[in-house]
Amino acid sequence: MSEHPAVAKLKERFKESVLDVAEHRGQTSVTVRKEDILAVCAFLKEECGYNFLTDVCGVDYLGETPRFMVVYHLYSIGAHQRLRLKAPVEEADCRIDSVVGIWSAANWLEREVWDMFGIDFKGHPDLRRILLPDDWEGHPLRKDYPVQGPDREPYQGRLS
Repeated sequence: MSEHPAVAKLKERFKESVLDVAEHRGQTSVTVRKEDILAVCAFLKEECGYNFLTDVCGVDYLGETPRFMVVYHLYSIGAHQRLRLKAPVEEADCRIDSVVGIWSAANWLEREVWDMFGIDFKGHPDLRRILLPDDWEGHPLRKDYPVQGPDREPYQGRLS
């Protein structure tokens, strides 16, 4: 299968930032350094036409380094092309820049990732819980979160 149209442009413009490119079942994923996420996202929107952010989600790879991955699902309405962009986030510095300034749809999507995984989005205009009560302790989609909840069994991880 041929290379995704945006991958060559990304490799040319951000050769130091592109960590990996993978294709599985016709879906292309590009992993980039988290430090470059704003520049990469702005480039993909302005130069490559990815004008629709369909989703932002988190992945917890407990026991691996880096522990977390922030995943952006992008769509180019004009070209009818999808692209998955991923950025690894270390547990020790569980922060990444917010892309709300590029796609306003990221506002609630990043809040959901914060609520469920505890990944901090630097520069987010209103980063607070969206699904759970404000006084909830911990982040339920972390793999070290107690299955029955924090009040039912001892919690072995951090509460942050």
